[in-house]
Amino acid sequence: MTTVALLVFPLLALTSPDALLSELTQDTVRRAGSQDTEASANDAPNQLRTVVLDAGHGGKDPGCLGRKTRESRIVLKLVLQLGRKIKEEMPNVRVIYTRSSDHFVELAERSGIANRNRADLFISLHCNASPSSSRVYGTETYTMGLHKTNGNLDVAKRENAVILKEENYQQTYKGFNPNSPLAHIMLANYQHAFMGSSINFAEKVERSFRRNAERKSHGVKQAGFLVLWRTTMPSVLIETGFLTNPEEEDYLISAEGQDEISTAIYKAFVQYKQEIETGG
Repeated sequence: MTTVALLVFPLLALTSPDALLSELTQDTVRRAGSQDTEASANDAPNQLRTVVLDAGHGGKDPGCLGRKTRESRIVLKLVLQLGRKIKEEMPNVRVIYTRSSDHFVELAERSGIANRNRADLFISLHCNASPSSSRVYGTETYTMGLHKTNGNLDVAKRENAVILKEENYQQTYKGFNPNSPLAHIMLANYQHAFMGSSINFAEKVERSFRRNAERKSHGVKQAGFLVLWRTTMPSVLIETGFLTNPEEEDYLISAEGQDEISTAIYKAFVQYKQEIETGG
């Protein structure tokens, strides 16, 4: 990545003025006043205390469609598996899901959940699609930024089009038009203080896919994603595979495939957490 200077020190989430858990109804969120919340106040400043796991799409928005399944179902299973691995191995890390069942959550609310909970990392899981070829396969991880190719733009446009299913989306997203290439360019120019850390984690994810799951990696990319736009912490969007490829769809459906994918992301998470907490 040549257009963005990588930061050499860890950057965690800004303190939000909102109440820690105000107005949240997610069944997976622990309530203010719990032992975990109280204990976090005594943590060292560079500890990764809270991670928000986002299963893309859901409910009336199925996401990409394969021959046998839909994106919303696959990524929910992956997110729940990843969350369980983190909870089992790192009980001091608070894991929050934007959704834990097949229901619709607006994009602005997904980032809102992360911000209100002062998350230190936001991970959004998705499945990919290639309208031009059923042979394309592999993973890619995105951070917020300016898309360099039409392919990156197409992925962002597809993921952002979900806002058309939301009420008052023009007001919520300040007139953003998901069908406009210019709108995505303007959105992608939104550079935030966590770009370096986001790229750092994204690189660890793709490296872990190659090493621990033997996946083909398309690397770390940038594009304008609304779900990452307003997050005030390092944030990535992971495309775990192509549902338009029949063989990869079978892999994503399988228990073995889901375990390999969630384990690879978990190992990247462990490495990233250790790095920021030890200063490198």
